[in-house]
Amino acid sequence: MSSSHDPLISLRRSIASNNPPTPTTSPDGSQPECATDNLGVATHLHFTDPESHTIPLDTPTRFFSSDKPVDLRSIYFAWQKKDVNIPDYIASAQALNDGLGGADGAGAASKVQNLVFVERLDLITWLEGASDESEYIKALESDGTAAKSAQVASGAVGGVSTVPSGAAGARPGKQVDPRLQQIYNLERRMGDRNSVLRGIKPTDFSHVRKYSETFFKDRKKTSHANAAPSATSTSLASRDKKPGRRPDPIILLSPSASSLLRMSNIKSFLESGTYIPADSSLAGSSASANILHVSRLLPSIDNQRPFRFILVETPEQFKPDYWNRVVAVFTTGQTWQFKSYKWQNAPDLFKNALGIYVGWKGEDVPRNVKGWGRGVTSAQVEKWNPAQGISGRWRDREVVEGIWDKVEESMRSKGWSKDGGPVEK
Repeated sequence: MSSSHDPLISLRRSIASNNPPTPTTSPDGSQPECATDNLGVATHLHFTDPESHTIPLDTPTRFFSSDKPVDLRSIYFAWQKKDVNIPDYIASAQALNDGLGGADGAGAASKVQNLVFVERLDLITWLEGASDESEYIKALESDGTAAKSAQVASGAVGGVSTVPSGAAGARPGKQVDPRLQQIYNLERRMGDRNSVLRGIKPTDFSHVRKYSETFFKDRKKTSHANAAPSATSTSLASRDKKPGRRPDPIILLSPSASSLLRMSNIKSFLESGTYIPADSSLAGSSASANILHVSRLLPSIDNQRPFRFILVETPEQFKPDYWNRVVAVFTTGQTWQFKSYKWQNAPDLFKNALGIYVGWKGEDVPRNVKGWGRGVTSAQVEKWNPAQGISGRWRDREVVEGIWDKVEESMRSKGWSKDGGPVEK
């Protein structure tokens, strides 16, 4: 499929241009009477940017979930429901699937597929242009560019050929000197950028590594038996491990109503260094949001690229490997919070993730929190003064920086690096 009509690229372009596609019941999307807001009866999506075209809703996309391509209907539905919480998203998908299974629907084969919260977050981030990469989206095939470029590089076909002045398309009436024409005929045809980069065949450089190993072995024999391995050999061994895409660390919040930090105010607290009550209209995030993310530069781990932290209140949609990415857990000291966790016992939990308790300044830290030991860090913020508002919260920044220092120290000790996640346990 051409990249211009790729379902994911078409949807991303339409979102960027504030001109979203229109569900339609006909392949001819130009007919206004075929437009509908009901995905249960729609069969196609009609795009108008950058050109008018229509794509069937049951078209498989390059977004893969559980090693299976997700159809365009499920992708478009997930984007429509990007602002709703997980229970509402699941309920809406079930209601839509019930309609699709009816006699007038699009058929059971086109039922909407539920995406887990990390997949949905990754998809929405990519569609809205906040990220140019996604671990769930396969690369787009370039319509035979590689094969054509290889032919150009090998000389089988011409690349960017020169056009003599007397050739077709030249200005009429201009004559070319015969000797100049002969020079044109002897010119070498140049390859394009793809042919230069790709070449005519893939090159295997594994022999270079084998060849270099003989030198390192000889060097090791001549060195002292108890000497430490050289920095060169260590760096070479590290290069053998191909680093994958660095995962996003996860921070769990307490769902307790008594928690000072909830989904509605955690973003302003961690990003801006300002505490605002969770029920205040000044809180920047939506109270109904179930997924948020904040960015933070951790200089001792990676001083160039900020980490993107995922903030959630519940692990109900976690896959087993997600627990390895949990770096911090905000707690009020209530143990019922951990009933759905992988580690339900607090001491075990805080051996694997940093515990964070935030309370009012001047009040005692709960006995439970103190009993959990060094795995939990405590912080206190001044009580909210409605008369002063945000202008009186200048001391919060110091508290927040202290929390981030503890998170950074904990992540570093667990093996997080600029190229990858924690050391597997």
